[in-house]
Amino acid sequence: MIYTCPSCKKENTLDLDFTVESYICKSCSMLSEQGKIIKNVRKPTENVVLEVGQKGKLDGTEYTVVAIVVKKYGNSVFWREYHLRDKNLNEAFLSESNGHWVIMFPKAMPNKEFKFHAEFEGKKYRWYESTPNNIDSATGFFEDKLKFSLATYKEFVNGTEMVSMEQVGTEKTFLWGKHVPKSEVKKAFKLSSLPNYSGIGIVQPYYVNSRQLLNVFVVVALIMSLFQFYNTVSRSNYEVFSDNIRFDSVRSKELISKSFDLSGASAPLNVKLSSNVDNSWANIELSLINENSNEIECTSQDIEQYHGYESGESWSEGGKEKEFNFCGVAPGKYHFSISAQKQGFEQPAGETFYAPDGKKTFAYTGDGFVDVILPSGEKTAVNLENLQQNDSTTYAELEQAKAFKLKNPNFSTNIPDTDSANPNFAIQAFWKPVSFWNYFIILGIMTLLVGLNYWGKYLFDKTKWENSNYSPFNDYTS
Repeated sequence: MIYTCPSCKKENTLDLDFTVESYICKSCSMLSEQGKIIKNVRKPTENVVLEVGQKGKLDGTEYTVVAIVVKKYGNSVFWREYHLRDKNLNEAFLSESNGHWVIMFPKAMPNKEFKFHAEFEGKKYRWYESTPNNIDSATGFFEDKLKFSLATYKEFVNGTEMVSMEQVGTEKTFLWGKHVPKSEVKKAFKLSSLPNYSGIGIVQPYYVNSRQLLNVFVVVALIMSLFQFYNTVSRSNYEVFSDNIRFDSVRSKELISKSFDLSGASAPLNVKLSSNVDNSWANIELSLINENSNEIECTSQDIEQYHGYESGESWSEGGKEKEFNFCGVAPGKYHFSISAQKQGFEQPAGETFYAPDGKKTFAYTGDGFVDVILPSGEKTAVNLENLQQNDSTTYAELEQAKAFKLKNPNFSTNIPDTDSANPNFAIQAFWKPVSFWNYFIILGIMTLLVGLNYWGKYLFDKTKWENSNYSPFNDYTS
């Protein structure tokens, strides 16, 4: 279709052919009706991203932009309407306001009068707002006579869909529309940029589909429950290691335990420690070593128990046992490396040297003294200052022990523990392939995410309706 402007004589071409009642020339912006010049109309420029004649495909249908109208409410609120036609001349209107896009389609006017709600094709739409408006600027081809008088939009919303009734005088137009993602508009019309978002659009969807998220999490929870049920009925927890170890056998050195096998999937390795501490403490250092990969997990655990009387009342804190987990242990062959100390039988603060015959141990205390320890456990503190002059025998034995250590760095001897009340500690390890811990953690996280998502959607919808006098979140009732 070629249309010649009666004012500037410029030819304007459109691929579609339909009856044109009103035409606004894109060159001179003159409005003409059936060849008669009417008046000059402002040209749409601000935030207008499409041109008359431009083509784009939305929802599988190719449309041509046949006209552009910018409408205004008051002096500061503007939105843009792009009039579209497909190859069969069916109409559609692509509306943009504050960066949010809606595509509208003319529909037959329902017989039912609208008040607070509208019904269309079985759906109920809530009244959002009534907006008086008029045309601010326009260009393109119009099948009907363009009306510049005051018009009223009455808009009703249901989620990402809306219906709208436009009335100019006694003439009414009914439209149904839905949200169109900004990315789809950009792709459809091959645009490099679009107006930025501002606020929340009237039919803008929430960022996450709450129902889909809930459905996915329900399916995941059911699958997890089936796996957990299978795991529970097909496996059992069992003891993999148990031993009572004397403190004097692991003081200042490490004990390597016997090996044990863990089978099945990754699971917690539960460890229980116990010692007969009484107003004292014990410390156990434990390393779990994977014999296949040489990976090591280390922990240091304190067992403390204190009690007494104060102001005529007894008190107690701590305990004689300690329980903890090595989490997420993979199946394989393992052993423990164990060292320990307790109150009154601590590891020396400084270096330790041994006499070649193993009958004396020299333990530096770090305060200028060295403890000389006999096999019986008897201990004598010797001042290192002027030791050669004051005790030449001990000095010579210490020097001999130092020389012996240089030649035998791994040599050690047990210093006996004379404490008969608490000479040892116990270790038990249980392989727990059946555990509900991770199961309930994941369920809890999913429940929290669903709750946060619904709360976020509530705040989103509340913000969306802030500009409406008929918000479902205020005291208005229909």
